Amino acid sequence: MPTILISVFQLGEKRPKPRKRVKKSKEVQGGEDGGEAGPPKKRRKRQLKPEPEYIISDVERKESTFKGRLGYACLNTVLRNKRPASESVFCSRTCRIDSINKNGLDWVKDLGRQNVRDLITMIQWNEDNGIQFLRLSSEMFPFASHEKHGYSLEYCADLLKEAGDLAKRYGHRLTTHPGQFTQLGSPRDAVRGAAVRELNYHCQMLDLMGVGVDGVMVVHGGGTYGDKTAALDRLKQTVTEQLLPHVRARLVLENDEMCYNAEELLPLCEELDVPLVFDYHHDMLNPSSIPPSEIITRADAIWKRRRIRPKQHISEPRPGAVTLMERRAHADRCETLPVDLPDDMDLMVEAKDKEQAVFHLYRIYGLAPVIHANLRPSDPNPSKETKGRKSNKRTAQSMAAQLNDSNEISNLQDNGDELADGTPVGDSSDIDVSGLLANCATSASQSQAQAQDPIESPPGNRRSKRVRNNRS
Repeated sequence: MPTILISVFQLGEKRPKPRKRVKKSKEVQGGEDGGEAGPPKKRRKRQLKPEPEYIISDVERKESTFKGRLGYACLNTVLRNKRPASESVFCSRTCRIDSINKNGLDWVKDLGRQNVRDLITMIQWNEDNGIQFLRLSSEMFPFASHEKHGYSLEYCADLLKEAGDLAKRYGHRLTTHPGQFTQLGSPRDAVRGAAVRELNYHCQMLDLMGVGVDGVMVVHGGGTYGDKTAALDRLKQTVTEQLLPHVRARLVLENDEMCYNAEELLPLCEELDVPLVFDYHHDMLNPSSIPPSEIITRADAIWKRRRIRPKQHISEPRPGAVTLMERRAHADRCETLPVDLPDDMDLMVEAKDKEQAVFHLYRIYGLAPVIHANLRPSDPNPSKETKGRKSNKRTAQSMAAQLNDSNEISNLQDNGDELADGTPVGDSSDIDVSGLLANCATSASQSQAQAQDPIESPPGNRRSKRVRNNRS
């Protein structure tokens, strides 16, 4: 019978743990001959990838008598995409309230300092590249207008003055565009109060920079809340009774694509002596019964009376867009200047490619020389889909509910806004307005029908045929 050997470890005894080999530190280890160790090895630095060679396509040249200035909004794509990431330049570092509670208000204020420092870099870059018109990000100072966490910008007065002095030296125009949650005509006192605080914040930023009267703050008419007349009356009351004179002096209104067209805002602007910013894209989607040339003439009379240089907005729908929700999203670039554009206008180009969209129009119309090294190719396969955050119906309703209670949500919506770690927050142009501004439609069914068939125009609108042709 063969002998069976049984290990003691099979009988229940624990196997002793193997001894770990302790690696001596470089300071203790000696050389091969037992002498002193040499210097520690340096970690190899990751080599930066060389800047790619971009292939820039030719453009179809067009003629224009336009001699005004083109500008872009908030974010510079060349500076934002610099590598390494530590050298990236942008002015929209923001955060969430949880981060404020965790890190404290001084940490939030430091984000503002970083944003202003990068703004100075952007202004200099714009000057070097022939761009003299810039919209400042609303997130320069995160939550500065918040009811609980808000703060004064006096702590950053010196840096703001430095940025403003640089822009003034070069003759650049700086403006702002508070978000769509700035609702001056809301039926809720809390929402109107939040809107007033938001305008106060933007005004203080421009004042501390020493920006003159051309530094306007652009807001939309807001929601209709089922009664346009009553909503406009509340807007008028807010402007005349709640805005301080120096804040009201910077306020201008803009026609939008959902609620108020230019014809509906123009009488109020003339009555309050508040300038009107004419948006060509919005006018295409939500047209007036009078032609743009007449609206622009009447609007320019207000600008002239106020001795403020007029400004307008231009953008185009994304390729393949059909429904109203799709057509309202901005294309990467614009291909054509508007027919009714005055020759001396300041024109804000609202496009996804930011400064590249300005360069694109420079090249098409020969408006200004461009530095080839700063050109970037356009997306060869653009689509109607946007890269921003999407909002389904439930999310939109949740965001709208937050709007009713506070102004917090506006701190997360702006062209190019990002969290402090560089995470993009989203783009306000990609939000489903049918959910967020549900009060613009009289019912959910009407809103859905409008999205399915955006060709339908208001009765008696003689420009509806032109809108239909533009969709084909």
